[in-house]
Amino acid sequence: MRVAMIGTGYVGLVSGACFSEFGTDVVCVDKDVEKIARLEDGIMPIYEPGLDVLVENNVKAGRLSFTTDLKEGVKDADAVFIAVGTPTRRGDGHADLSYVYAAAEEIAEAMDGFTVIVTKSTVPVGTGREVERIIREKRPDAEFAVVSNPEFLREGSAIGDFMRPDRVVIGTSDERAREVMSDLYRPLYLIETPIVFTTRETSEMIKYAANTFLAAKITFINEIADLCEKVGADVHDVARGIGLDGRIGKKFLHPGPGYGGSCFPKDTIALVRTAQEYNSPLRIIETVVDVNAKRKKAMADRVITACGGSVVGKTIGILGLAFKPNTDDMRDAPSLDIVPALIAAGASVKAYDPEAMEEAKKLLDGISYCDNAYDTVEGADAMVVLTEWNEFRGMDLDRIKDALKHPIVVDLRNVYDPNEMAENGFSYSCVGRASIGGKS
Repeated sequence: MRVAMIGTGYVGLVSGACFSEFGTDVVCVDKDVEKIARLEDGIMPIYEPGLDVLVENNVKAGRLSFTTDLKEGVKDADAVFIAVGTPTRRGDGHADLSYVYAAAEEIAEAMDGFTVIVTKSTVPVGTGREVERIIREKRPDAEFAVVSNPEFLREGSAIGDFMRPDRVVIGTSDERAREVMSDLYRPLYLIETPIVFTTRETSEMIKYAANTFLAAKITFINEIADLCEKVGADVHDVARGIGLDGRIGKKFLHPGPGYGGSCFPKDTIALVRTAQEYNSPLRIIETVVDVNAKRKKAMADRVITACGGSVVGKTIGILGLAFKPNTDDMRDAPSLDIVPALIAAGASVKAYDPEAMEEAKKLLDGISYCDNAYDTVEGADAMVVLTEWNEFRGMDLDRIKDALKHPIVVDLRNVYDPNEMAENGFSYSCVGRASIGGKS
């Protein structure tokens, strides 16, 4: 089995490396000459735990390679995966499919013999049909099938998600394509992974429905957290109490400053636009998008309130900039709303993130970047936790208190125990619980 992966972004690189770990010969294709050169030197373009070792091992084994030559990469491939970006299109919120369609045209010219073209990128319903039309128009006599195979990878744990997935979804009505995809995912049968074969359109919808449901779940618990603060309830106990219900489940019930990242923001908006286009509006998801956007902006007000109602002339130490831990991804991170709002309110901002600072520097101006967490809080008027990196959980509270001008901690990820913070004399604000020494 030989696979070509078009695109070496997050999805393409992780998927390509994991397929090669299964014993498949994989060539990853990208137009970015510098990125391919760095990959050949073992330098990863993204931070994902374990990815560098996985790539190195499979390159050494001869199962994984990289090229900028799409024609050479696609030639003789049994399956060609399209794993290019589908960002939100400016102006209307629809997914920008220009990279997908451009890849389809190039694949049409390069493929040789029966080829399965797989859309791995997150694409709206009907994209596979259009990809098929484009290829058929370019190569009327070609033998091929277009398949939908969405990814369900969580940044920070993507390798485990690929190797031990909850399910694999494959959308095709072509029997030969089904055989190729079954063979490709055969290693997962050994661990009894559910393989869901369905129609192409259904497969495309499953991906969007899954992401928008999870985004709605996050937004739900965030709003419940706000109500908990007002009525004197504890959102953690509420989340546990409802999460033990098998119909609800405990995952994605962690309150915070709002969802971000590469998937939820763009996918919720894209599905809303698709629904509107078909005159079947999704009112719940429209509200989710609106509430999440407003929540990020409101988090700066929480910090200002914790600082006595003003941050003019004050220094705020920010711990964490990425949208979640174990990634350097800054796409739609809450920090992109919160940090500029604090600066606009008159604060000076110091910040530290274990992996995302190089990306953050491209997006956030006017702040001081520090070498570690303790340097970040040294001399600051308040400490704010924006990303729940493990290294922030076990920090020395006495050292934090000594470093801060005032013992103010605004914990937007609820990584600390309120009782322990009270015992250590902090003015502590978190999400969904009563604050200690001030209002949240």
